[in-house]
Amino acid sequence: MSTVDKSAHPFDKGRLEALLSRRFFYAPAFEIYGGVAGLYDYGPSGSALQANIIAEWRKHFIVEESMLELDTTIMTPAPVFETSGHVARFADWMVKDVQTGDVIRADHLVKNVLEARLAGDKEARGQAAAPAAEDEKDKKKKKKAAKAAAVPLPDEVVKNYEVTLAQLDNYSGAELGELCRKFDIRNPDTNNEVTEPQEFNLMFASSIGPTGQHPGYLRPETAQGHFLNFSRLLDYNNGRVPFASAQIGRSFRNEISPRAGLLRVREFTMAEIEHFVDPNDKSHPRFKEMRDVVLVLLDRDVQSSGSTTPIKMSIGEAVEKGIIANETLAYFMARIYLFLLKIGINPDRLRFRQHMSNEMAHYATDCWDAEIHNSTGWTECVGCADRAAYDLTVHSAKTGHPLVVREALAKPIVTEREVPEFNKKTLGKTFKQEAGILQKHVESLDESALLKLKQELANGPTTITIQDKAFEITPDLLRIELKTFKQSIREYTPNVIEPSFGLGRILYTLLEHSYWSRAQDVERGVLSLPPVVAPTKVLIVPLSAKEEFDPLVQEVSSKLRKAGIFSRVDDSNTSIGKRYARNDELGTPYGVTIDFASVKNRTMTIRERDTMDQRIGSIDEVIATVTDLVDGNIDWAGACQRLPAYDGVQAIEA
Repeated sequence: MSTVDKSAHPFDKGRLEALLSRRFFYAPAFEIYGGVAGLYDYGPSGSALQANIIAEWRKHFIVEESMLELDTTIMTPAPVFETSGHVARFADWMVKDVQTGDVIRADHLVKNVLEARLAGDKEARGQAAAPAAEDEKDKKKKKKAAKAAAVPLPDEVVKNYEVTLAQLDNYSGAELGELCRKFDIRNPDTNNEVTEPQEFNLMFASSIGPTGQHPGYLRPETAQGHFLNFSRLLDYNNGRVPFASAQIGRSFRNEISPRAGLLRVREFTMAEIEHFVDPNDKSHPRFKEMRDVVLVLLDRDVQSSGSTTPIKMSIGEAVEKGIIANETLAYFMARIYLFLLKIGINPDRLRFRQHMSNEMAHYATDCWDAEIHNSTGWTECVGCADRAAYDLTVHSAKTGHPLVVREALAKPIVTEREVPEFNKKTLGKTFKQEAGILQKHVESLDESALLKLKQELANGPTTITIQDKAFEITPDLLRIELKTFKQSIREYTPNVIEPSFGLGRILYTLLEHSYWSRAQDVERGVLSLPPVVAPTKVLIVPLSAKEEFDPLVQEVSSKLRKAGIFSRVDDSNTSIGKRYARNDELGTPYGVTIDFASVKNRTMTIRERDTMDQRIGSIDEVIATVTDLVDGNIDWAGACQRLPAYDGVQAIEA
């Protein structure tokens, strides 16, 4: 079996983007009208790749974890997001160029300028600085600014910049403005100063109905649909917790300045899980299966110290040391890691970064992002948050609908407590309109205060003062007695652990991780997509378009279809080598060739994309082998044990 050198040429983002555009993985939406930033259409290969990622996500999470799948509405009435806090707090900080009015996201501006200065410092010191990757359309604009930044910086300034970047996600709007003044950060396109940061709500506003009287929003996440249907989900699950619901669907965020392709868009597909759990027990029954999974962790304490150096640690150890808050959160982090590896993400370019206090979403108590490294740096692709009971609590309080679990206790809890009992008739006659104030006050007293009041009443009348007004209480008006209570039902609001996947970001970083060029020809690009997500699994290549090949082509196509394998026939007039090269660009992992020997001997060759190795066998043997390859039952080494090497010549004579 051959080996292959995928690092013969350095990664070239320009070549990858040219390939993705030429082969229509995705393209700017409304392009013939000039396009709109942050909106993209997926072509045949991109759509198939995303569909395969989603199919594997369903198997990995919904099927394996027995989750309850939902499909809830995109358009959402305003009161829902007012209650959830999104209207008030779902925002980013933006600044404007004081001369041109150009809008820039504040934290991105600080990050890009400081990173450019640090790169310039390395260049000036003669050190190798990794060039910051950027969109082609931005390169010319920033070339002059980058050159101007190529000057040495004092060591203390370098350290200050590095600490600032490590803590960047923790800064408030006012602090970002202070950084712009402190470091003289300007719009790199114009060198103009920028305004103070202003909050910009990221939700798209709309209205429901013809009158405009019912304001609404396009959802920025799918999560609220889970929470509002909690009672129905709980009933469907026979009233038992824990359980998880899952949803895949479109969400919308009106990004301030989307300039990073699929990494920052305004309409995107999300896959979200809401795992409902007892707040007193966040253990997970399958945690022991995952406890030895080792993750690269960048916790908040390391970031707060000004460092970005992560540690490798098993999730079992991380939970024991309190780095990850609980077993359920850690379990899903491990499952996220395994899913990303399964679809082809490079584990050496994957880390989990904990949110610092100031960047935490308003609903979260703890959150870790699965960040994937790519040509733009580290990008958050999956968030895994402990939302506590925030959402269910606020929606229940607003609507009056109890979003709670009622759990029968195996052993009733018997308690004793002091209980005040008023003589309602005497209370009303004595205090009239003020009776309710007195009753409410007494009923709000804790156990010790009630005991004190009980002792005072045992000695006769006593006085209670409420807001400077004295109320004389007599023993015939109020009795306080010790009563026994038997509790057989426990009622509680569950907490929520939420893994949230940005599928477009995952798809793009997967394409970057999969792309390389053949050592002998940099123009021959290859996408080494795993078979499980590759848009086309098998390319069928007849030697020519002669009619005598048609029955075999149809037979092979039919057998692959029946095996559930998506294949494509390329019977164009170009050479077999060029046909394979075209499909290497599309990530097709296997190809089978039908030639004159196939017609005579019913034999067929199979080619592996990365190594270009070829093996030969009977048509049925090759189909069985490729089926096992695509299903993940064997790898290419296993296929090589089954089928002999092909020496380039098929004997026509049997």
